[in-house]
Amino acid sequence: MIFDLIIVGSGPGGYVAAIRGAQLGMKVAVVEKENLGGVCLNWGCIPTKSLLKSAQVFEYAIHAADYGVSLSGDIKPDFEKMVSRSREVANGMSKGIQYLFKKNKIEVLNGFGRLKSKDIVEVVDADGNKTEFTAKSIILATGARSRELPGLPQDGKKVIGYREAMTLPVQPKSMIVVGSGAIGSEFANFYHTIGTSVVLVEYMPFVVPNEDEEVSKQLERTFKKNKMKVLTGATVESVDTSGELCKVTVQTKKGTEIYEAEIVLSAVGVTPNLENIGLEENGVLVEKGKIVVDEFYRTNVEGVYAIGDIVGGPALAHVASAEGIVCVEKIAGLNPEPVNYKNIPGCTYTSPEIASVGLTEKAALNAGYEIRVGKFPFSASGKASAAGTKEGFVKLIFDAKYGELLGAHLIGANVTEMIAELVVSRKLEITGHELIKAIHPHPTMSEAIMEAAAAAYDEAIHL
Repeated sequence: MIFDLIIVGSGPGGYVAAIRGAQLGMKVAVVEKENLGGVCLNWGCIPTKSLLKSAQVFEYAIHAADYGVSLSGDIKPDFEKMVSRSREVANGMSKGIQYLFKKNKIEVLNGFGRLKSKDIVEVVDADGNKTEFTAKSIILATGARSRELPGLPQDGKKVIGYREAMTLPVQPKSMIVVGSGAIGSEFANFYHTIGTSVVLVEYMPFVVPNEDEEVSKQLERTFKKNKMKVLTGATVESVDTSGELCKVTVQTKKGTEIYEAEIVLSAVGVTPNLENIGLEENGVLVEKGKIVVDEFYRTNVEGVYAIGDIVGGPALAHVASAEGIVCVEKIAGLNPEPVNYKNIPGCTYTSPEIASVGLTEKAALNAGYEIRVGKFPFSASGKASAAGTKEGFVKLIFDAKYGELLGAHLIGANVTEMIAELVVSRKLEITGHELIKAIHPHPTMSEAIMEAAAAAYDEAIHL
């Protein structure tokens, strides 16, 4: 059987590309060795948000009296139920992808896919049977897995990655989380909130080190205020798993320290899945652990494309989806606009949440911009006060000369729902004054965006 398009991998890059290809009239097949939706839907974005929601509900219950609600009885987390709910949510979403594939007449080829030639994909099923499928175009979208540090090998039981962290059989009494990026901070937040004693270890001087410095400091203050142990500028040197508890040797600012915990979660990033997918045999160019592609995701081999975590750019679900659409539209002969990697939003679903897009203040200054910075704290927001979520702020960075929005950095409740306004603003090249004059509804958290823009031009009303 000959397909117009075969996609290897059904994550947020692969399944979106498949559906867009079908919409454009292509005969599409997707190769998947596990569940449709890939890591994001089954073991990442979706189930983690389910766990974090459970932790938030637990936290609300504990503080119900603050809102004038009396709850009787012992309030405690049901860890097993939290985990099972997250799996139900993930499974439901995976079934949703099955429905979309059926609706769009996309064929699923179950098994491990590898590039046999520029127009042939070999699929090895669970029984080891090999079948070859031909396609005019092939997209590699094999995603990534938890990265392992040399001194922190994962055994899946005591030293684990994000996948195991979502399905532990019992809630650990103690945990050491290594790495405070989005994955590490979110899991540290979840487990700490439901009562696990957490130590968060970060090599860089700040937690969530890719964020604006003020945002990083705010999250660290919140974690410490909530009695989480946070070690920054610290390096894990070794882990001894021979005893009942893991003994972790950490080089800190104070010297060498040893911490003990039931579980060590390694959350130090991801590694692209490039092994055994036929790259070397077919001469597909790889540099620095990523497949080399052009702005439309063409590799150096004609007819072979690559998207998502296996190419350069942020390893984010929405980036992979955008790349998949651009790639397929180019294959179909359309004229898509290349992805603008300078306008990619990032979200971290801790409590408080973090959302950002564009340059940090430090990066803007280093790039030579003369800037105006506007900051509005949620402590001055009526909606935040009413909701009892006054922590955090909106920080906007403008080019002083032209009024261009260079960067936006938010930390607070529901800010991951607010960042899209600023992504669109940057896309449409809206100026600071245009943001100020766009009427924002009251009372909302989003008013803080208007107020932060006004603050940059000394026009803030509620400061």
